[in-house]
Amino acid sequence: MGSSDSGNGGNREWWRGAVIYQIYPRSFMDSNGDGIGDLPGITANLDHVAALGVDAVWVSPFFRSPMKDFGYDVSDYRAVDPIFGTLADFDAMLARMHALGLKLIIDQVLSHTSDQHAWFVESRASRDNPKADWYVWADPKPDGTPPTNWLSVFGGSAWQWDSRRRQYYLHSFLSEQPDLNFHCPAVQDALLGEVRFWCERGVDGFRFDACNHQFHDALLRDNPPASVESQGEVSTVRADNPYAMQQHLYDKSQTENLAFLENLRRLLDGYGAVALGEVGDENAPPVMAQYTELGKRLHLAYSFSLLTAEHSAKHLRHQVEALDHALAPTGGWGCWAVSNHDVPRVATRWSDGGTTDTRRDRLWLALLLALRGSASIYQGEELGLPEAEVPFELLQDPYGRAFWPEFKGRDGCRTPMPWTADAPNGGFTTGRPWLPLYGPHLPLAVERQAADAGSMLAFSQALLAWRRTQPLLRTGGIAFFDAPEPVLWFERRDGNRSLHAIFNLGSAPVSMPLPVGLVPIAGQPLASTAGVQADGEKRMLVLAPYGVFFGEPAGEKQI
Repeated sequence: MGSSDSGNGGNREWWRGAVIYQIYPRSFMDSNGDGIGDLPGITANLDHVAALGVDAVWVSPFFRSPMKDFGYDVSDYRAVDPIFGTLADFDAMLARMHALGLKLIIDQVLSHTSDQHAWFVESRASRDNPKADWYVWADPKPDGTPPTNWLSVFGGSAWQWDSRRRQYYLHSFLSEQPDLNFHCPAVQDALLGEVRFWCERGVDGFRFDACNHQFHDALLRDNPPASVESQGEVSTVRADNPYAMQQHLYDKSQTENLAFLENLRRLLDGYGAVALGEVGDENAPPVMAQYTELGKRLHLAYSFSLLTAEHSAKHLRHQVEALDHALAPTGGWGCWAVSNHDVPRVATRWSDGGTTDTRRDRLWLALLLALRGSASIYQGEELGLPEAEVPFELLQDPYGRAFWPEFKGRDGCRTPMPWTADAPNGGFTTGRPWLPLYGPHLPLAVERQAADAGSMLAFSQALLAWRRTQPLLRTGGIAFFDAPEPVLWFERRDGNRSLHAIFNLGSAPVSMPLPVGLVPIAGQPLASTAGVQADGEKRMLVLAPYGVFFGEPAGEKQI
């Protein structure tokens, strides 16, 4: 069976400007009391997601895995891991999403597998078996050291010695996640087969994890050092990670990947399925532009640019303009996020070291949904959840355990969703949760916010509903205007129609001259945070702390 056209009127470009809700299955809802979220738990709570008004759901990996990296180490691409359920549970989840008018995007990890995958077990057995070259194997240097200076994102060398083959194998992430050798045609064919399996099952799209890691330099050249100035600007890792000390010229983002992505696109087009690629690169915009060149490769690419700690108006403008300028020549398309399963939650990360503030949470969501591109909302973002504190003894993330205490890992954004404030474990599970429920999350539970018309959840629903009435926010072009910090001001435009978005990123009120002829757009959920006042012959826009203004030329109606 092919992909369903449920919802969006069968529009094959539904992804352009779409809002995608990310579900981290381990932490969404547990249906069987084992403390780990699962597919039936997702299915049972899809009404909450549909009520938000999003277009699609991205579900992080649920495939069979030893869970060294919590599902991003796949040991069988075609099987649901028993902790998450069965293929029948998957089919039920997909059917329920389609019944609710939601598209399903599943996470596919093609750049590497688990070391327990049958392919790797065979590959490491000898140097002359049928899959001997399915992974990246290389001899040591004469002194026994690794073949190159390449580093793992998770710390240390990217090479692991294997005593059976007396060779090193490459792992860009954990040593239990060996990199596949995409220079081997049989590997490419096998992976396209794994993607086809899920296309036949009816998924609407894929989020391809670490898709620019799919090829390495066949000559195994060393990476040069990064300049001292650039080490603090690397967006894919923290500056205290040695990975930031290299220019990653040879261990990822190789040009050979373009041809593979073209083959992948041809496969997906046969099913009407969409490709969202994760591009983790220090020079991401040009790579994203190549990968999403119109009609050739990926449909859209996922940006890390707003997942950093820096969030000044100047920085945000620079990041958005850099991607927009890169995409313009290729007709490519981006997807923005301000939170996901790998970084501290935005409510805390962009709190300037202070306490969380609902006004600020609303500002960030409004900004995310106003940018040119598609948008990804991470579970709990609609509730304004802050980053959770997880003590070291309960930490599960190997990345965090390796870099503790300067980096506490990714568990703080992965703690379970709070569903019911007064229920044990927030209604997430009847058992012991795999990560603890965070106490400050309980007052923000779904059940409590659903009953409060003034809650972050109610605002999120209203904002998404209003955005659907503003086509310029979905597909219009973007251009920025100069404004003093902390004001961010841009226009979304299509032909003669335009929409202005002005954000006060600061904690104090801001006044500025209002452009001639600009009037507030009716029905905007944050109208109370901005007002227009007369100052002699001038009209002034007054923005409250974290205020937002959406305006249009007088007499113009967005239809």
